[in-house]
Amino acid sequence: MKYISTRGQAPELNFEQAMLSGLAVDGGLYVPATWPQMSKPEIAALAGLSYEEIAFLVMKPFIGDTFSDDEFRAILKRAYGRFRHVARVPLTQIGANDFLLELHHGPTLAFKDVAMQLIGQMFEASLSCSGKRVTIVGATSGDTGSAAIEAFKGLDSVDVIILYPHGRVSDVQRRQMTTPSENNVHALAMDGDFDDCQARLKDMFNDFEFREAVQLAGVNSINWARVMAQVVYFFSSAVSLGAPHRKVSFTVPTGNFGDIFAAYVAKRMGLPIDRLVIATNQNDILHRTLQNGAHQKKGVTPSISPSMDIQVSSNFERLLFDLYDRQGSAVAQLMDELGAGGFSLSQGALEKLQAEFDSGNCSEAETTAEIAEMLENTGELLCPHSAVATKVAKDQRGDIATPMVALATAHAAKFPDAVETATGIRPDLPPHMADLFDRPERVTRVANDLDALKAAIIERSRI
Repeated sequence: MKYISTRGQAPELNFEQAMLSGLAVDGGLYVPATWPQMSKPEIAALAGLSYEEIAFLVMKPFIGDTFSDDEFRAILKRAYGRFRHVARVPLTQIGANDFLLELHHGPTLAFKDVAMQLIGQMFEASLSCSGKRVTIVGATSGDTGSAAIEAFKGLDSVDVIILYPHGRVSDVQRRQMTTPSENNVHALAMDGDFDDCQARLKDMFNDFEFREAVQLAGVNSINWARVMAQVVYFFSSAVSLGAPHRKVSFTVPTGNFGDIFAAYVAKRMGLPIDRLVIATNQNDILHRTLQNGAHQKKGVTPSISPSMDIQVSSNFERLLFDLYDRQGSAVAQLMDELGAGGFSLSQGALEKLQAEFDSGNCSEAETTAEIAEMLENTGELLCPHSAVATKVAKDQRGDIATPMVALATAHAAKFPDAVETATGIRPDLPPHMADLFDRPERVTRVANDLDALKAAIIERSRI
């Protein structure tokens, strides 16, 4: 399997090279040169298998010969052995034919663990063989940073520096990033919003002298391995509900478009998905784009679902690559226009987009009401992001005979203030995290300034 850049001007890489590189040298994102296919018999054969074995079969075509079969199975065993549910990502029924896919049973209580625990093990295996070291820098709206720190802390071959928007993550999210004591992990609270953090991260990747000096690597969803790992749970859940013999629909709360793009990849691989519904909060650039093709930034408004407070959805670039028939020059032009404020899709691209996706948005008041309603009607206590998904799933509900799966992306205890406001119940952290607010914090506040960030990273890198 070879990987190519969405902007068409970077060399082809194998999986290991694409994983360790993160962002392509032309500023684009790596995608497989072709989408691997799974036949109906192959999908049907996934029924009854463990999550790890499904992951092996779904991801094996993407990784090529980077790891032997035995090595990859051992990596998967280590990655998912820390999850606190035997099914790893269980389904819960919440209606006649409506389900929650619970993605919050990993060590940091968010769906990012599903990919990050795997990436941590793959990085360690690859770097141990080569004897190399890397400096991982990530930008987070809350959950990616804590998942990355948890996955990489204490590893010999990696230093991890996470940028998060100062004052714009929940207290639990912040403390998950600032309380680990291992000397290879660091949190930087940057002035600005998540889009600012993400922009500075891309600036660092595009500074080739700096990139080489610190052996920069990325674990944001700009890294293909992140998306690849998330493809698996669309297969595992769909098969549990009868695929490939029946179609299944998914509603995905999203800001950076990575999770919903993983569902699109599963569909391209042959999974019989009926509808893919994009669920946004009040920062609804993706929903607005679906309506009329205008992808225009309007600024970020802080919300009770902060992991979705994004206007520059990095993984949308990967979809654009397919919408524009994999013409890198067209994607590069659109990204230039986005830098100046936004772009409009061509009529052909918009028609393809609307053929693949539906969308809806959810206001703050609707999110709060949905948390309360779901508790009353189903007994499920949802985080705000998961409530956005269930509300939009209801609004977009199609044929009742087709299962609708809403993604529950984080544990309610990560956002206790919002949940308590909605229900009067303050969710407790699980026992392994019960002392989180007693642990000392270790964090540095930095300006939204590229030179200041690079200096902070050089100081913390052990390259």
